[in-house]
Amino acid sequence: MTVSEAQVWTIAAVLKWATDDFRARGIENPRLDAEVLLGRALGASRTQLVIDMMKPLAPGELARFRDMVKRRRAREPVAYILGEREFFGRAFAVDSRVLIPRPDTETLVDVALARTRHASMSARVLDLCTGSGCVAITLARERPTTGVTGADASAGAIAVAEKNALRLGAYNAHFVTCDLYGDLQGEFDLITANPPYIAAPEIPGLSPDIVKFEPHLALEGGADGYAITARIVEGAPAHLANGGVLAMEVGAGQAEHVAELLRARGFVAIERARDYARIERVVSGVWEGR
Repeated sequence: MTVSEAQVWTIAAVLKWATDDFRARGIENPRLDAEVLLGRALGASRTQLVIDMMKPLAPGELARFRDMVKRRRAREPVAYILGEREFFGRAFAVDSRVLIPRPDTETLVDVALARTRHASMSARVLDLCTGSGCVAITLARERPTTGVTGADASAGAIAVAEKNALRLGAYNAHFVTCDLYGDLQGEFDLITANPPYIAAPEIPGLSPDIVKFEPHLALEGGADGYAITARIVEGAPAHLANGGVLAMEVGAGQAEHVAELLRARGFVAIERARDYARIERVVSGVWEGR
């Protein structure tokens, strides 16, 4: 935006400018990003933007939008710029300490709820690699009589999760900083996990939005992508009640291998569920080893 400040910048004009700018930089969904950011800068819905297309921006509004555009130009994800992302119909606070919740992970919640319906009144739930707490808090809100523990190796992530639990009223959820199971005691009826599952050699080839801003600790699953997943499967029986369920998100093309890990560890009733894109995204099984 290098033209004279005397120019009248309407909503239509700034949207076109930002959209063209984002598109030239190879940013996906340039128009959508521009609309979402402008809506936040103006405190308006996308519908309201359409209605008020010829409305000029005040200097303060224009300055706020410019700052957001600069951050997006640098490939900072829109969710971090806004400071939140919707998941399962709730707005979760996010920043660079946690992965941005994605629609794929809602499949993990769906599977967890469906496979523990029989224990819905008083289940004990453990969510590993909890990050922003989106899975743990959603399970806590959907099943308010359950007790949910979220665990993560990152103290920063736990701070974000605790903030989300407070703002979303998940009073039956609490969070601990530990490496996977750590010193956690007792048996759980359900263990969920969205572990790091991207193979280390694949990280540099991801979108710049991810590589530059999202925490690599929450992305990288070792040389083959299975390092953390294998540890979760191996340790799960010591923390599951008889008949308890382990449900994990997996990467595209990983479901068969993870199902075999569960099978080899003694899990039964192993199931694979597809996400909205029809990719096998969640593998789950029942522990009946006791």
